[in-house]
Amino acid sequence: MKSKINCIAVDDEPIALLIIQQFCERLGGLDLTTYNEPRTGLEAIARRKPDLVFLDIAMNSISGLDIARTLPRDCCLIFTSAHAQYALDGFDLDAVDFLHKPFAYDRFERAVKKALRHIETRRNKPHHDKIIVKQEYNNITIRIADILYVEAMENYTKIFCKSGDHIIARTNLKSLGERLPKHEFIRIHRSYIIAVNQVRRFSKREIELNGKQTPIPIGRQYADSVHKTLVDFMPEE
Repeated sequence: MKSKINCIAVDDEPIALLIIQQFCERLGGLDLTTYNEPRTGLEAIARRKPDLVFLDIAMNSISGLDIARTLPRDCCLIFTSAHAQYALDGFDLDAVDFLHKPFAYDRFERAVKKALRHIETRRNKPHHDKIIVKQEYNNITIRIADILYVEAMENYTKIFCKSGDHIIARTNLKSLGERLPKHEFIRIHRSYIIAVNQVRRFSKREIELNGKQTPIPIGRQYADSVHKTLVDFMPEE
């Protein structure tokens, strides 16, 4: 990302805000404003519509969960709390991550990079949510959101949809992959590209997708990068 990310941190503990500020400065690329009075922070969020909010939960005057319910739709949220029991509530509110205090810089960095991927995906969202491919001599329109995974077939590709249907397109896997949103799809094997948000379970050897009974293998040369991407993408328990 070229422009700085507009961030707001809300916490009624000054030391917690200081740590977040120091970590943001260390990471770079983040324009952070902090608020130790939750209601003032809430007003600033509504006014400024930040890209990313760091939000404590158990504050004296108001719950961070109540603030989260009022956030602008496109705002990424990272909860910061000393109370691990709030983690599930946080993810129910579509938080990108939950940082359990006290958290180290490495854990903070992982959470922010996960948020940055979400923000970049939103900013770079294609103007069109469909692609057109050739099937035999016909042009076929496919909604990107309907694609489950893609399999290489020499100079063709087999596009599997969430509905269970498939289309054999006259293009190779590399060319098709370049037309898909890079943060929504990932190549896991020389023969497969999958939709990241459809992963049900994964290991370093294979991936299980929603709506597909058999797992898909992960190529050896892709294993480390795929595992890192999926660990970062999927919420930690």
